[in-house]
Amino acid sequence: MKVSCEIEETELEGDHGMVPSIRASCSLCGHETESFGSSARSIERCLALMRDECPAGKSNFYVADAA
Repeated sequence: MKVSCEIEETELEGDHGMVPSIRASCSLCGHETESFGSSARSIERCLALMRDECPAGKSNFYVADAA
């Protein structure tokens, strides 16, 4: 099933201070994943993590919300 995720720019604590980052939130259950960086690859990583970490054990295809 194709599931949309809300993408949000944020900052996460890194080894040397705050780092620009991405947070993705599942539109079905609200589960969140985070990734350092703010590029398209960081978004792709969050979406891949969403599939790996799904709390319901689903193998959904996660996509970024078309905002």
